[in-house]
Amino acid sequence: MARDDVGVVILAGGEATRLPGKLELDAGGEPLLARVYRNVAPIGPVYVSANRTFPAALDESLRCPIVIDRSPGHGPLSGLVSTFAHVRQRRVFVVAGDAPFAGQRTAQELLAAWEAGIDAVVPVDGQGRLQPLCAVYDRAAFLAAASDLAARSGGVAAAVERLRTKRIRLSDESALANVNTASDRHSLLQR
Repeated sequence: MARDDVGVVILAGGEATRLPGKLELDAGGEPLLARVYRNVAPIGPVYVSANRTFPAALDESLRCPIVIDRSPGHGPLSGLVSTFAHVRQRRVFVVAGDAPFAGQRTAQELLAAWEAGIDAVVPVDGQGRLQPLCAVYDRAAFLAAASDLAARSGGVAAAVERLRTKRIRLSDESALANVNTASDRHSLLQR
């Protein structure tokens, strides 16, 4: 995987209403967001999409730009549009900041499925549901498809529907797991 061809965007701007402050909680000896960052840093330049800065110690552990969403409160699509404007790489691996098991292997599998003529590789889970927050996108195509949707609080899945998308099943679907509740965090710590 060529580091100059692939960038990474970690989505870390959600409200976390079910588990407030979850990205700062311990996830095996480090904050959850720092763990996700460590998992994806080998892939290429990393950008964190956020609606605010984080506590100083966490900010310092993220050795990458933190891009503040220009339209906070409009969901992950708005965060992606704001952050993609800063990314210079052609393709972008997107991962949720609360997805502790997504990383280099996940990105490699998605990138291996890339073909000429497509704009995105997006996994589907075991129930066939689209998982657009763990995917690879052509940056320019995504921005063209999503910019007007972001202004209307559209979802990432709506942008995906406008793209030439290849849908795949990941060999390890634990990459799609995220931490939304105290129970999810407990399960993470058990692993």
